[in-house]
Amino acid sequence: MRLLAALSGGVDSAVAAALAVDAGHDVTGVHLALSASPAALRSGSRGCCSREDARDAGRVADVLGIAFYVWDLAEQFRADVIEDFVAEYAAGRTPNPCLRCNEKIKFTAVLDRALALGFDGVVTGHHATLSSGVLSRSVDEAKDQSYVLAVLTPEQLASTVLPLGGLRKDEVRALARERGLGVADKADSHDICFIPDGDTAGFLRSALGSAPGPVVDALTGAVVGTHDGAYGFTVGQRRGLALSVPAGDGRPRYVLSVSPVARTVSVGPVEALDVRSLVTGRPVWSSSRPLPLRCSVQLRAHGMVHDCLVTPAAGGAGLAGGWHLALDTPARGVAPGQTAVLYDGPTVLGSATLVSAHP
Repeated sequence: MRLLAALSGGVDSAVAAALAVDAGHDVTGVHLALSASPAALRSGSRGCCSREDARDAGRVADVLGIAFYVWDLAEQFRADVIEDFVAEYAAGRTPNPCLRCNEKIKFTAVLDRALALGFDGVVTGHHATLSSGVLSRSVDEAKDQSYVLAVLTPEQLASTVLPLGGLRKDEVRALARERGLGVADKADSHDICFIPDGDTAGFLRSALGSAPGPVVDALTGAVVGTHDGAYGFTVGQRRGLALSVPAGDGRPRYVLSVSPVARTVSVGPVEALDVRSLVTGRPVWSSSRPLPLRCSVQLRAHGMVHDCLVTPAAGGAGLAGGWHLALDTPARGVAPGQTAVLYDGPTVLGSATLVSAHP
């Protein structure tokens, strides 16, 4: 096959491309320039869009003996990922920008362009298994990325190659050393690439401005503190609340809900975070099943898995409408905007964005 290898500059994408070459495919490498100011991004392990990463990707292509290009998708990344991230927080929801990047950039813009250019598919270094169009977890549970790939449609999965699903991370690094790839020991990227200093609240404050309001105790209705912007808080947060009035029982309080429109943050005891009933928007099915359905659900990347019963949400229409998820055991720290991914054992069934969560 003629494949386009997305080279981020890290070890995973490098080995994925190498394995595609070893398998006899005609491979071309491409690095995505996602930042309008790549020099401003911290180098090393914080992101995946710096000039250092672009240079590392080019060196990998040289070692593998494949053609290499850089595609400037900074404007689309800004519109589809960064602006979406800010808008979701402004609306009181908790987005996952890496998941949105996979959906809108790596497996929509890139795949569409690759197919238009005559490639048969795209190969990436994601840790997940893909066999006959069925997406499943990686053998390396600690590195599994099936959650962030669950937004892909069956059509997108059909044109995707994931060579690393059967390898553990130490095996990936060993293969990189054997191939003489300079990124063999490069640290993994983490955090949000467009917030290199890790200060999400500060980033949102600069984008949305100051919007002070009260912090309210959900049990008593009393104002127990103030804030500069409700968008700087997430459901389940405990630290950084700066409450002026301690709880009557002396126990810590947690963020229970965020309302940017009312500029209000609600706090309460940890048990008030428990939810068992979740409602989602319209799902993307990777491997559709009829409802009702017994399966498991994961609510955040590397989060706990909960057994659940999935039924059509009120007003929905089976597979075309949203889901209602009844959890067997309560989940905590669940907020609108997060993504619910359904699994049958290791197999991904589909994903949907959470609209609401209830006890």
